[in-house]
Amino acid sequence: MTTTLTKPPADEAQPPRRPKRPRSARAGGTLHAGPIAYLILALFTIGSLFPLVWTAIAASRDNQRLAQSPPPFWFGSGLFDKLEIAWTDANLGEAFFNTTIVAGVSALTIVVLSTIAGFAFAKLRFKGRNALMLIVIGTMMVPPQLSVIPLYMMVAKLDWSDQLQAVILPSLVSAFGVFFMRQYLLQALPDEIIEAARVDGASSWRVIWHVVFPAARPAMAVLGMLMFVQTWNDFLWPFLVLTQNGNPTVQVAVAGLGRGYTPDQSLIMAGALLGTLPLLVVFAIFGKQIVGGIMQGAVKG
Repeated sequence: MTTTLTKPPADEAQPPRRPKRPRSARAGGTLHAGPIAYLILALFTIGSLFPLVWTAIAASRDNQRLAQSPPPFWFGSGLFDKLEIAWTDANLGEAFFNTTIVAGVSALTIVVLSTIAGFAFAKLRFKGRNALMLIVIGTMMVPPQLSVIPLYMMVAKLDWSDQLQAVILPSLVSAFGVFFMRQYLLQALPDEIIEAARVDGASSWRVIWHVVFPAARPAMAVLGMLMFVQTWNDFLWPFLVLTQNGNPTVQVAVAGLGRGYTPDQSLIMAGALLGTLPLLVVFAIFGKQIVGGIMQGAVKG
């Protein structure tokens, strides 16, 4: 008995082909930006860099040229001379050293204390926890200018005028740091890990050292950078308790360049440029870790 194979119709031989999706729409595909996105990013980049570039341009000119209209939009020939004069007149070498000590100690202390306090508010159960957290958040709503007079009276009684501890002591804690670390640890630190450490006989301080600190490392890096920049740029309180000829910070030293009957605007801009460069170097070195920490916290939150 012979069987004959019949060929299926052309429509049934092959399943209908699905239209191909663009590569950017496939699962796991890479999204490619278009020309409009690049144009918008370029405009934002130029707008962000313009103040820094204009500071360098103004530092390379003199008062007469800066007063003309339109103002200069390109560099002059006196930039390095102005930078050298500003470095010498403002004693920026000592100011950089003092500001590094103040910002480093403040940032380190804030990170450690905020992580411990944030862990307590996030994971420990005790009476009045929510009320205390509301008080901490409420202190963020008080203008810092209101504390200037009592702080100055305290510094005067302690005879700390023109000493670095007068600037360091008020900046050892931060309500924002406590709130920031609490919000991060709520999601980044599972309760099961803490319970497992307790079962193994770990004390509270051992849990903080071996469990909390490693889990909070990305957020600690971000908070440390933010507090370092904030303390480095602080002007009002250091200007009140420090002098340019004593133990100045960078902001106090740069403020001394503007004194005189006719302030040299280019010299002030040169001092401001020198005071900004260390922050740019720090961010260029640790920028990847900082952005990674922010993104990791955003995904976990």
